[in-house]
Amino acid sequence: MVRLAGRNGLLGGALGMALLAATSLSAQDKPITYPETRRGDVVDTLFGEKIADPYRWLEADVRHDADVADWVSRQSTFTETYLKSLPQRAWFQKRISTLTDFERFGLPQKAGKRYFYTRNSGLQNQSQLFVRDGLTGTPRLLLDPNAWAKDGATALDSWEPSDKGRYLLYSVQDGGSDWRILHVLDVDTGKVTSDELRWVKFSGLSWIGEEGFLYSRFPAPKEGETFQSRNYNQGIYYHRIGTPQSADELVYATPDHPEYGHTARVTQDGRLAIIASTIGTDARNDIHVIDLAARKTKGWQAVPIVTGFKDDWSLVEGAGQRLWFVTNQNAPRYRLVSIDLAQKAPAFAEVVPQREDILERAGVIGSNLVLNYMRDASSHAEILSLDGKTARSLALSGIGTASGFHGKPGDPETFYSFSSFNRPASIFRLDMRTGKSEVFAEPKMDFSPDDIVVEQRFYPSKDGTRIPMFLVRRKDVAASGKPVPTLLYGYGGFDIALTPGYSPTTMAWVQAGGAYAMANLRGGGEYGREWHDAGRRANKQNVFDDFIAAGEYLKEQGIAAKDGLAIQGRSNGGLLIGAVTNQRPDLFAAAVPQVGVMDMLRFDRFTAGRYWVDDYGYPDREADFKVLRAYSPYHNIHDGAAYPAILVTTADTDDRVVPGHSFKYAAALQHASLGDKPHLIRIDTRAGHGSGKPTDKLIEENADVLAFMAQWTGLKPASE
Repeated sequence: MVRLAGRNGLLGGALGMALLAATSLSAQDKPITYPETRRGDVVDTLFGEKIADPYRWLEADVRHDADVADWVSRQSTFTETYLKSLPQRAWFQKRISTLTDFERFGLPQKAGKRYFYTRNSGLQNQSQLFVRDGLTGTPRLLLDPNAWAKDGATALDSWEPSDKGRYLLYSVQDGGSDWRILHVLDVDTGKVTSDELRWVKFSGLSWIGEEGFLYSRFPAPKEGETFQSRNYNQGIYYHRIGTPQSADELVYATPDHPEYGHTARVTQDGRLAIIASTIGTDARNDIHVIDLAARKTKGWQAVPIVTGFKDDWSLVEGAGQRLWFVTNQNAPRYRLVSIDLAQKAPAFAEVVPQREDILERAGVIGSNLVLNYMRDASSHAEILSLDGKTARSLALSGIGTASGFHGKPGDPETFYSFSSFNRPASIFRLDMRTGKSEVFAEPKMDFSPDDIVVEQRFYPSKDGTRIPMFLVRRKDVAASGKPVPTLLYGYGGFDIALTPGYSPTTMAWVQAGGAYAMANLRGGGEYGREWHDAGRRANKQNVFDDFIAAGEYLKEQGIAAKDGLAIQGRSNGGLLIGAVTNQRPDLFAAAVPQVGVMDMLRFDRFTAGRYWVDDYGYPDREADFKVLRAYSPYHNIHDGAAYPAILVTTADTDDRVVPGHSFKYAAALQHASLGDKPHLIRIDTRAGHGSGKPTDKLIEENADVLAFMAQWTGLKPASE
């Protein structure tokens, strides 16, 4: 493992002093002399066009390539020198830390008479896992991930108690990687068993009684390819407690279709295992069912009930031979259906038809259904009988996001959370018999939510499509009517909806006097299948048009200052920021593309990238290539244009969007003549695509990002 210079690395001696002198860069210095980056002579001919790729060498894994490690070290030193010079940074670091420092809980999960939940006292790097015997029992600490690694970068990922709560199955994430290691804890004794399972990724965790569980894994990658090789041949396995992984039984796999992915879930009564198979990121899956009572005589016999990969089928729950699903079959905004497998010719019956609102998820709790709907990217919920009748609404506190509503048929108890931009998540316990909600955990903050105004506005895109956008400001800032530095965030892809939620970073920006806007672009899941289709593959330009129109609207309405608009996005949102910066560099003062997909001609060659062809298209197909070539951030930088200030962020262990995307893009930015503003890259160590990142690293990164954007938009906190 290379030790990188930078905030989390080492810099010292004569070499360190020489680098600092050679790259001396304060917020006002110009012109900028960046660290030297070698240009190669790689040229590909694709569909008759010669495509230069001078930074192909930066795709190599930083852990195994000395040249890439050296480049990363020099870039990290250069960027850290700049970021430390920003006058607003100390204020943002202190404020983000304060806004993070509050007790918060995860949704409780009930198993037998035990309740399992996570808790963070405030600034702990990782949340701890507790159990209570009974709802009012004394909390007992089961797992403390903060003791797993000195740097706090080893995290508790997912976890699942066995049916009666005797065991806890949990996955460990190290250094931000997508790979997981599974362990089992004996809840009675608090001791970890000998069970350890590796090469787990994109897996569900589902118990069969108390003796074993189902999980998904890939074959072990070749040496040196752990963080870059493409993921093929995922299978579902059964592990019996107390046995080695080599003894695990293969439950389901498709060797003739190595590109298929598979996950399993066991119904709450333990009768059936439901296998969902996918071929990419699209909401299209096949469903097979295994009768667990018959597995001793028939083995793991998987019976298909949905085939063809045409629609989305999301299991709600099962009771006996009856299953409920949320599906977009003949319903682009989703509906609820059920099937009785005990019938001679089982068929799906509609329980709740499609509505104008999007049916996000559902749960079977006690003798009721809870349906979680989304209207204009904000949540509301309804309670119905199992036949879909006698609905009653569940009161929520205005614009926000509700989640949870997990439970069991026959058990009337469930938990849910509600949050908004100005309200951290509160946890509620709901008794389905009475319809009464009680607070289980409510955070205490040092500000009043009423001092923050949350609005929803709608604006026209380039083609006239009506796009929703959330706007968050201090009450006094909104009342003044004056334009202020504004941060615009977006994503626009993979059928993912951006919904209101609390972020200490967003709140710090708003409390500093800025405005925060979040645009619900096409390509997301805010309005169902049609909305998603309108922003993917050949329609991807609609996403960029929607975002550019949001920026224009914010300025036209006097919300954003004339030279005070910053933009930010992560992952697919990083691609968005790179693309719109190329297309409208004049519109933005600062841009922060984070862990972005920047080379659209080679994204499918690494790790999970092959799944993304559903949204982006296939680079090796001419029609798709032409679309991708037209907006690929790496390939469309306009030499000679005046660009905004850009801070690219990535991490060395990102095996979702490999850091080579950001490395190549940053090198190309620094090579081009793009004006006097800085174009930097921040590279975190022992971190990945985002999940599992310790609290202290999050505070450091977000303080850097906000200080950078504040510098170039003119935002100055009143108490700075």
